[in-house]
Amino acid sequence: MYARVAAFESRDMSLADELIGTVRERARSGHDLPDARRLLMLIDREAGTALGITFFESEDAVRQAEAGFDRMADEIPEEMRGRRTSVDVYEVAIEDVGEGTRTARVSSLEGPPDKIDEGIRFIKEQVLPAAHDLTGWTGVIALVDRAAGRTKTITLWDSDESLRASEERANQLRSEAAEAMGETVTGVDRYEVAVHEVLAAATP
Repeated sequence: MYARVAAFESRDMSLADELIGTVRERARSGHDLPDARRLLMLIDREAGTALGITFFESEDAVRQAEAGFDRMADEIPEEMRGRRTSVDVYEVAIEDVGEGTRTARVSSLEGPPDKIDEGIRFIKEQVLPAAHDLTGWTGVIALVDRAAGRTKTITLWDSDESLRASEERANQLRSEAAEAMGETVTGVDRYEVAVHEVLAAATP
């Protein structure tokens, strides 16, 4: 599984709810991205920033979907969707997502590419069992770029209150994972989960 991660900024957040409805409707139609398996849209209303994370079965499927993304960019006004600042493709190393997700914490790390597998193993064996005991935890997605030595870990929560209550423990677990990977934490961001859709391509 692979994930296309697009970052946006300079969004008019007074249009956020309209954008959420538009993205959800277009995702469910399957017209733009028929091979997409899951869609997450994360927004920070205060900062006017967002991440669009779309999951596909293969890198080739990601490439084939670019025409659909271009069509959406042409048809959704920039003031609503924001200015796209980056697009990256990651391998999905962990995807464990439950119901009731409302907020997300996205941790970005960088380090030696040859330590990624060891770090993912550490997250599965050590971090996840501890995280499952945290109140309000609804799942985790770990994305890796092996060539660049980059990792994004997205932890999911049932409310903003649960996310904030977990900060101290999350800081500890993040530090342990970074040490296991030999990585440096380069950023930690918090978002509202505005859209979370399991799409038609993910169902038999």
